[in-house]
Amino acid sequence: MSYTPPKITTVPHTKEKGIRKRPPVIVIMGHIDHGKSTLLDYIRKSNTVAKETGGITQHMGAYQTLYTDKAGIVHTLTFLDTPGHGAFRTIRERGAKAADLAVLVISGEDGVKPQTLEALTCIRDERIPFVVAINKIDRPNVDVERIKGSLAEHEIYVEGYGGDVPVVAISALTGEGVPELLEMLMLMAEMQNFTGDATKAAEGVVIEAHMDNKKGTTATLVIKDGTLSVGDVVVSGNSFSPVRSIEDYTGTHIKEAPYGSPVRIVGWNKVPVVGMTFGTVGTKKEAEAIIAREPARKKRADNVAGETTPVNTVIVPVVIKADTVGSLDAVTHEIEKIKIEGVFIKILLASVGTITENDARTASSGTNAVIVGFNSKIDASAKALAERQKIPVMNFDIIYRLAEWLAEECEKRRPRVETEEETGRAKILKVFSSEKDRHVIGGRVDSGSLHNGNTIKIMRRDIEIARGKIKSLQQQKLKVEEVGKDKEFGAMIESKVEPAPGDRLEAFTITTK
Repeated sequence: MSYTPPKITTVPHTKEKGIRKRPPVIVIMGHIDHGKSTLLDYIRKSNTVAKETGGITQHMGAYQTLYTDKAGIVHTLTFLDTPGHGAFRTIRERGAKAADLAVLVISGEDGVKPQTLEALTCIRDERIPFVVAINKIDRPNVDVERIKGSLAEHEIYVEGYGGDVPVVAISALTGEGVPELLEMLMLMAEMQNFTGDATKAAEGVVIEAHMDNKKGTTATLVIKDGTLSVGDVVVSGNSFSPVRSIEDYTGTHIKEAPYGSPVRIVGWNKVPVVGMTFGTVGTKKEAEAIIAREPARKKRADNVAGETTPVNTVIVPVVIKADTVGSLDAVTHEIEKIKIEGVFIKILLASVGTITENDARTASSGTNAVIVGFNSKIDASAKALAERQKIPVMNFDIIYRLAEWLAEECEKRRPRVETEEETGRAKILKVFSSEKDRHVIGGRVDSGSLHNGNTIKIMRRDIEIARGKIKSLQQQKLKVEEVGKDKEFGAMIESKVEPAPGDRLEAFTITTK
C-alpha cells in the first residue's frame, strides 16, 4: 500500500472514442471536528488542517490522490472535503451533488451528532452510495460496537447491524484502517462502474467560486465527463469563461484535464452559481448564445426576516461581503438564525470580493446600517467613507463570531419599551398640610409597600390626577425607609396637585425592556 501525490494525466481530444472507467469523485462528510480533514491529510500526506482558520474547514476543497491496491494496480481518486459546521449546510449539499461516493466520518468518541444526521440527509437525498468511517479508534475508551449500535438507533444500519452500509474503523491520525477504507471505496467504485468519454467536451459541477482582486473571477470545477482543454469556453448558467489556463488542485498549470479532475478556471464574466452544472463549447460566441437562452434567475430575497416589516420594528440594513460564494451562503444562513424581537435584518447587498466604496455607499443609504465581511479585505476609499458615515465595518475569519457580533449590534439597536410596574398601593386617610408643591399626608398601605423616594401616581376615582414623589416616610413619628402592607404612615409627598382624603397613592418603577 502506498500513497503518491498524483500527476494529472492529460487525455487529448483526438484519443479513440469509447467509454472508459473514470476516477470516482468521493465526498468526505460529517460533524465538525470528527476528523474529515485529518483523514484527507493522511491520504494526501499534507497538512491542510493547520491552515484552516479556527481549526475547521470553511470551504470545500477538491483533491486527487493515487492509490496502489494489493494487486499493485494504481487507481486515481478525487476527494471533496466539506465543512462540518452547521452554517455550511449549503456547501455540504453541493458536495453531495457533485460526488459519486460518500464517506460519512463519525468520531468514535462523540458518536452521532447533529451535523452527522444533516450530512446523512444530504447523502440520502442525492442517493449516493456511502461508507461509514468510525474515526479516532486510537483514542482510549472508544467502543466501535457501541457506535454501530448508536448508528442503528438513528436509522443508519451498517453491516452486521441489520443493514448493508459498509463500515470501517479507522484512525485518521495514525492511518490505521485507512487502507481498508480506500479498498472499500475502490470496490464500491467498481460496483458502480463510473465511466467517462475522454473525447467529449467537458461537463461537470461548479463546487466553489470567488472574486480574486488580482486574478479575476475564479471557480473550482469537478469534471464528471469529457476532457477540458485550454482554448475551450466553459458555460454555467448565465456565466461563462474562456479557458486561457487550467490549474490542477496543486495550483500547477496544465493544458488539459480529464474526467474526474478538480480544476480551477479564472476569467469568468460573472461569478458562477455554486452547485450548478457546467458544459463546454468551442467559442465565446457559442457561450453567449447559450446564455441568451438561459431564463432569468430569481434574485436573492432583499431581506432575511421576511417580505414585510412588522410595525414598531427597527430595520438593520446589512451589507455582506465574502471571499467565496459558499462562504456567502453560509453567512446568510447564520444571519437567518438571528431572531431579536423588534429588529428586522435587511440585506442590502450580498456579494463576493473586497469591500468597496460602492458597498459603503450602499450601506450609507440606510439608517443603522452595518457592513460585515468574511475573509474579505476593505479598500481605503470604502474605509474612509464608512468612517465619515459612522458605519460599523467588521471583518471575520470565523463565521460564528460574525453572527455573534451582528446579534450584539442588533441588540443595541433594538427599540426599548418602558413599562411601569406597580410596587405598592396606599389610601390617603388625612391631609395635614399643603404648601406649594409639598403635602403632608397620613395613610395606610393596602398592598405591596412604599419606599422613601418612590415615584407615585395620585389616583382619584380611578383617574390619575397627578404624579409625584415620596420625599420622606414616618411611622409613629420615626423616620423610616419602607412601610409594609396594612401599616399606617405619615409622609411628605411632592406633587403639583393637592391630594385629598380618599385619594389613592400608587408607587411604581419604570423598567426598560
